[in-house]
Amino acid sequence: MTHDPGSLLLHLHPNDNVLVAKAPLALGQDLAQFGVRTRAQIPAGHKIAARRIAAGEPVRKYDTVIGVATRDLEPGDYVHTHNIALVDYYRDPAFGTDVRPVDYLPEDQRATFQGFVRADGRVGTRNFIGILSSVNCSATVIKNIAAHFTPERLAAFPHVDGVAAFAQTSGCGMSSPSEHFDVLRRTLAGYARHPNLAGVLIVGLGCERNQVDGLVDSQGLERGSLMRTMVMQDVGGTRATIAAGIAAIEEMLPAANAARRSTVSASHLKIGLECGGSDGFSGITCNPALGAAMDILVRHGGTAILSETPEIHGVEFMLTRRAVTPAVGQKLLDRLAWWERYAAGQNAQFNGVVGHGNQAGGLANIFEKSLGSAMKGGTTPLQAVYEYAEPITQSGFVFMDSPGYDPVASTGQIASGANLICFTTGRGSMFGSKPAPTIKLASNTAMYTRLEEDMDINCGLILDGELSVPQMGERIFQQILRHASGEQTKSEGLGLGDHEFVPWHLGIVS
Repeated sequence: MTHDPGSLLLHLHPNDNVLVAKAPLALGQDLAQFGVRTRAQIPAGHKIAARRIAAGEPVRKYDTVIGVATRDLEPGDYVHTHNIALVDYYRDPAFGTDVRPVDYLPEDQRATFQGFVRADGRVGTRNFIGILSSVNCSATVIKNIAAHFTPERLAAFPHVDGVAAFAQTSGCGMSSPSEHFDVLRRTLAGYARHPNLAGVLIVGLGCERNQVDGLVDSQGLERGSLMRTMVMQDVGGTRATIAAGIAAIEEMLPAANAARRSTVSASHLKIGLECGGSDGFSGITCNPALGAAMDILVRHGGTAILSETPEIHGVEFMLTRRAVTPAVGQKLLDRLAWWERYAAGQNAQFNGVVGHGNQAGGLANIFEKSLGSAMKGGTTPLQAVYEYAEPITQSGFVFMDSPGYDPVASTGQIASGANLICFTTGRGSMFGSKPAPTIKLASNTAMYTRLEEDMDINCGLILDGELSVPQMGERIFQQILRHASGEQTKSEGLGLGDHEFVPWHLGIVS
């Protein structure tokens, strides 16, 4: 990347035929360093032609094809959705050709954080009590149970981070068995056994398809003093269940409060990687910097979880070429093939159309967005590919299938075992999650400054010339350790996370 801090343009790769504007450019602005004069007004983060690009010629960014020109483009022309077409092309998966050995640190040299070690050896970064609804019909009840435990009532239990209700809008009206049914049960079970939850209460209605007993038995959950269940129709209705739920949580609180943080290896960290509200700078600053942090984490024995399958479409070769075996690479391609069938005929991101905020931020289509999104995963080998909400047992860099919709993807990652989420954004996503907290990384200084109350890390310092990508990656890694040890994130301070539990709905049929 050509990056002169005083320059108004970025040339990301010598083979690129577009340049990226670091700041808004005026019509007719002379950019002598690159030998071009703008032929339109160019917003920050958007692209201009670096040279003449003939109609039908590939448009290249980071030496990757992001589309073809729909007309002849002259140097300095504005290059965006109005003159780029998304054209699919063959991409050689070349399984394993880019696999490089990881320089793992010895155990005694690995970073540490202060975590909650559970009885089975799993490690949490927070200490909540969680309440889950098996069906939408018990959602109001669990919200009322959780609402009882105000900060004043929890003051006597200072080592408990809170009582969180994970209400959901499914659980009935679906085919069972079905893929949708399996996904829902996996997601609920993943939260029920999450290391950030010291205790769990599952509440059902009684006549739903997703029966509480069936959920518990099918997912291998074990009832006990810190894993309780109740059914509203058996307990005696709404008010009786709320009262019984409050009593059950009160019985759990002393044991939950007895938990203490202790020094543990960073190898216990599982980080869900998320991006939302991306812009033209996301793939230049926050996403590669987060990837650099994940490379550090992997060297320390930890796990980085990339997801959002539609947002690797077009650049999947960046991952298959790092797959440790052809089977791992093929599993990723199989998930993409499933998505192609699932999204067929729809005006969906997988088929090219990115959201309004992405387009306004400079991203022309899904290939360009994917190019930045995949960078969050760093450069280490792809060790495994998982289904949505499937328990992740492999350390290192892994992939979990999910939609690109932020709360759905993050919910799946947490259910899979992520005990922290790192969320990059260029437009300014206001997101938080429980029981695993979210760290938000801003792609540019202007947005970070405007939304500092919501943003944790300013990766715009890379664009400003103050830090390199590796230096920012180290800064991110150190901040991850602090948040894992209990330092509150911005979204936690704002109280976000109570409404961001959104399991993936594959289909309601009745």
